[in-house]
Amino acid sequence: MNKRLNKFSPEVRERAVRMVQEHRGEYPSLWAAIESIAPKIGCVPQTLNEWVKRDEVDNGQREGLSTSEREQLKALQREVKELRRANDILKTASAFFAQAELDRRLKN
Repeated sequence: MNKRLNKFSPEVRERAVRMVQEHRGEYPSLWAAIESIAPKIGCVPQTLNEWVKRDEVDNGQREGLSTSEREQLKALQREVKELRRANDILKTASAFFAQAELDRRLKN
């Protein structure tokens, strides 16, 4: 499983997003605000832009799945995968025991 290393703590992310939101009006565009604030945090503008977009989704200001909905979806997908695997095992075992029962009956 590929896990990305998070260089920034949740507190730093929240602070950076808050700075962008608070100073947004001082710049001609959202991107200009992000480009100005990102170096102060120590990240690239694209990263800060993703944090801002994620915050807007979580607060209902932008369309998309919130963080909690994404986590729930991932958990449900893992559960479905696990249940399918268990179902395949049970089908294989059922076929094995059905064949063994047929073989036993034919020998008698």
